Amino acid sequence: MMKPFFSLLFVALPYIVSAQNTELRGTYQGENLYVQNPFAALGVGFCVYEVTVNGMTTTDEINSNAFEVDLGVFGFYIGEQINVSVKCKEGCTAKVLNADVLKPRASFEIVSMKTERENLVWTTRQETGPLTFYVEQFRWNKWVTVGEIMGKGTPEQHSYTAPLRLNSGENRFRLRQTDSRKKNKYSKEIVMTSNVPPVSYSVEGNTQIVFTQPTMYEVYDSYGRIVFKGYSDILKIDSLEKGRYYLNFDNKLDQFTKK
Repeated sequence: MMKPFFSLLFVALPYIVSAQNTELRGTYQGENLYVQNPFAALGVGFCVYEVTVNGMTTTDEINSNAFEVDLGVFGFYIGEQINVSVKCKEGCTAKVLNADVLKPRASFEIVSMKTERENLVWTTRQETGPLTFYVEQFRWNKWVTVGEIMGKGTPEQHSYTAPLRLNSGENRFRLRQTDSRKKNKYSKEIVMTSNVPPVSYSVEGNTQIVFTQPTMYEVYDSYGRIVFKGYSDILKIDSLEKGRYYLNFDNKLDQFTKK
């Protein structure tokens, strides 16, 4: 019988060797484990003498130099937490060959997403492991991370709320998850127009920038290196060296000179 091809996702350290045992902890996602099984230290028989899953001994054939741990026979649902223990004889250690598939993958599906006042509110399903949701806003001709919420990591529906800092005019938001393979998964964009008044600024005394109201900002030097970023109505610049700097704030891009 063909087995479904998914991944195994673990919520803590996925691969831990303790004494001669290899312990795997995480959430089931449908894929089996493959184990390299060396000979025992005394040269009689193989290293692994037992494999347990959530405390239950598997019925897999382990008396070979490589074997498969069939997790499908336990009837786990996708996202259910599991603990796998590969138990070895004294003086030898087995190796899980596909340990890389034990790391989180982004898998969420958006049920709904909207803005409520100054919050982003969304509902997901089909999460199969806890990964951070990054709230991104399109500012200054790029996507900027403006919030982080840890996902609950199970397939049923979950609802989340994250506060927003709106700029004047149009605001664009999306969600992102990034897994251990550096693969990104994005939601669709949501667009809304705020009634926040436009922000302006003045340079006072060559020591600070004063905005007309609190705003997100970034300051870059002439080499494109970021030197300040934050949210405030006052930006201290007395520590900057003389020269030209680039200032992003509200929904604007500008520049100023430190004399």
